[in-house]
Amino acid sequence: MPLTSGRCSRTDLQLALRHADVELGGERPWDIQVRNEEFYRRLLADGSLGAGESYMEAMWDAERLDELFYRVIRADLARKLKMPKFVGQMVLSRITNMQARWRARKVAEQHYDLSNQLYEAMLGPTMQYTCAYYGPEGGDATLDQAQRAKLDLIARKLHLEPGMRILELGGGFGELARFLAAEHGCEVTSYNISTRQVEYAKKLCQGLPVEIRCRDYRDAAEESRQYDRVLSVGLMEHVGPKNYRGFFEIAKARMKAGGLALVHTIGGNASRARSDRWINKYIFPGGVIPSELQLARAKEGLFVLEDWHNFGPDYDRTLMAWAQNFDNAWPELEKSEGLDDRFYRMWRYYLLSCAGAFRARSLNLWQMVFSHGDVSRYVPVR
Repeated sequence: MPLTSGRCSRTDLQLALRHADVELGGERPWDIQVRNEEFYRRLLADGSLGAGESYMEAMWDAERLDELFYRVIRADLARKLKMPKFVGQMVLSRITNMQARWRARKVAEQHYDLSNQLYEAMLGPTMQYTCAYYGPEGGDATLDQAQRAKLDLIARKLHLEPGMRILELGGGFGELARFLAAEHGCEVTSYNISTRQVEYAKKLCQGLPVEIRCRDYRDAAEESRQYDRVLSVGLMEHVGPKNYRGFFEIAKARMKAGGLALVHTIGGNASRARSDRWINKYIFPGGVIPSELQLARAKEGLFVLEDWHNFGPDYDRTLMAWAQNFDNAWPELEKSEGLDDRFYRMWRYYLLSCAGAFRARSLNLWQMVFSHGDVSRYVPVR
């Protein structure tokens, strides 16, 4: 029953939620406990933004947010509860480049430039803020082991040799660059616009053949140097549909004959021009999850796709591990970083709602390997 007009009552919401096996005031961990009746109006008025903000304001709770979102997404309640306000945001993003260069700094300043202590506590020793790789069988690996397995997987897919030059577009905290230089003898040039991450990465990679540049990935178009390998892990989610073609053109221009490029990105099952409104406002301003169609069209005529590997379920597990680390560290973070309950609820909502989305398979994690078409035979690696 679409709730697009009139007043959203408890009864209306209850009927819709039953399709997802969710109850209002129920006893199961994923059932919703409403603390403030204003929640219903906020949900109707602002959709996903209202749901997230009202949670941050403690108007409602659910013991297992991940399971709640898994059920809501699997039942496609976003369509049933779709709000008219979404249309304006969609139209705006179709005519505007939401990831233009001048906008790109916003996500770095709002999200990636947060306290290193927060990220160290949540991510663990590898400081990898992208999906870990638990392997084809899943297994009982720890988060740290799975993150190191991801680094190794990337290296094996790129068929590295000592002395190779690697261009990394979007470098994170620098662990991948350090790993490729220290463990595989490669020279790495890494682009990143987060000042905090760049500072961290420079210290981490000190003494190694790694150059960390605090510059936008688009600045790589100005280079004349070509590289044996081009690598992008966790950047494509910030590139945006209007810039996918430009991204692949840069990668092609910078890659030598016989080279390989690898893109590691979250992927969606449908093409979109905008992100979720709550995620866009509070977590990743301007972020958009690409679809298969968008990426395939963008690379057409530029690259040969050698491999497309989906291990999206591993991101569910990764996010749950991050959420547990965050919860464990919260008492200390609250004191040392001066964070409040609103931030705690915002961060948990972010991590656990995303875990539910991956569990429901509405989000995927892709690693794609590309060539110029001059590689005689590429053997996929798992």
